[in-house]
Amino acid sequence: MPAAEPTSAATPDAELQMEALSALCARRGFIYQSGEIYGGLGGFWDYGPLGVELKNNLKAFWWQRMVRERDDVEGIDAAIITHPRTWEASGHVEGFSDPLVDCRACKRRFRADQLEGVPKCRAKPDGAHDLTEPRDFNLMLQTQIGASLAASSRAYLRAETCGPIFTAFKRVREVARQKTPFGIAQIGKAFRNEINPRNFTFRSREFEQAELEFFCHPDERAKWFEYWREQRLAFHRALGLDAAKLRLRQHERDELAHYANAALDVEFLFPFDWQEIEGIHDRGSYDLTQHAEFSGKDLSEFDETSRERFVPAVIETSIGIDRCALALLCNGYREEQVKGERRTLLRLSPVVAPIKAAVLPLSKKLGAPARKITAELRRSWNVDYDESGNIGRRYRRQDEVGTPWCITYDFESQQDGQVTVRERDSMAQQRVASEGLRAYLSERMEAETGP
Repeated sequence: MPAAEPTSAATPDAELQMEALSALCARRGFIYQSGEIYGGLGGFWDYGPLGVELKNNLKAFWWQRMVRERDDVEGIDAAIITHPRTWEASGHVEGFSDPLVDCRACKRRFRADQLEGVPKCRAKPDGAHDLTEPRDFNLMLQTQIGASLAASSRAYLRAETCGPIFTAFKRVREVARQKTPFGIAQIGKAFRNEINPRNFTFRSREFEQAELEFFCHPDERAKWFEYWREQRLAFHRALGLDAAKLRLRQHERDELAHYANAALDVEFLFPFDWQEIEGIHDRGSYDLTQHAEFSGKDLSEFDETSRERFVPAVIETSIGIDRCALALLCNGYREEQVKGERRTLLRLSPVVAPIKAAVLPLSKKLGAPARKITAELRRSWNVDYDESGNIGRRYRRQDEVGTPWCITYDFESQQDGQVTVRERDSMAQQRVASEGLRAYLSERMEAETGP
């Protein structure tokens, strides 16, 4: 498909591309609606055998870059339900809302600030909605702890993963023997009762975030904000996202949250528009100050050099894992003509590709040695084995799910100990010694990932 041009609204071609992509995702086991045998549940999605591999690869790469390769970042995995006071201190209980309107005729609900392009009213001949006045709708999903229905047992599914990071700041700093500047990272589920989930998995009610809260001296906020700005943009390029479809958008003063000193979004050009896939925020000292006040615990830090006590400021990076996975799928989706036949493929970087390689014996009679190669490679990567159909059809199946390399074991392989490795994008083929396959693939994966 030709590269998308910058646009401010979805076009018919864009809608067709998203329909084709979502159909592929369902057909090949990437993503499909949760509870689809009952008609699906709006705003909730299941990731199938290939989708979970894609997400796990994305999360593993983020964790490797953000936690394991750094001395100044610690990882945690906090509970989805945390103390309700957490969300009172953060302001979510009182002010985490979107403007909601109802149509009196068809009874459908919409966000008051996103009425452009909504479906026509099904209850009126002219299709015009009879809308109520806007009112605030809190996006927090409530639940109950224990058997009591009293207000004291009310809790919330977390609306973002950063809340438990702030409440764990003191504990993690002490057990990890860290001092500012340092960060705490977490990957996990979050929940928002979205009024109008849309654009496939882009806006959902259950989603996954990978967040870093980097704690620093308030005087060093600007320095670290710029540092993480460059680091995070480089990360998305390393994932294989097209640089022409990535941009940074600085928030205007009237867009900033009340606690933010600065904010910017990493945006990707989806078929339906430029949209945020990651946010980078200078949150100042708001969060630790609030939690210190509500909890009565001292969350300040003492600087031995300057002999001053201060409340650390926070630079936050927050990536939507589901949004980024969708960006990778949109970025990689292609339809091409090869020798008069249509070829559908996903150009996914090996770092995130669900299947790293596929072993394809030319004949079922060659299954035993081909399966031995498969078992050996599976010790390092997710590798597929396919002996069904002609070799061209098997290539197309692997292209469609983004497998970077296909390895064909033929009758000559028994004699010369070599296999044919076929590269997905160029379709170029090369004979490689079976014993050198692991090193061959490792070298190319490292070259694709970069430093």
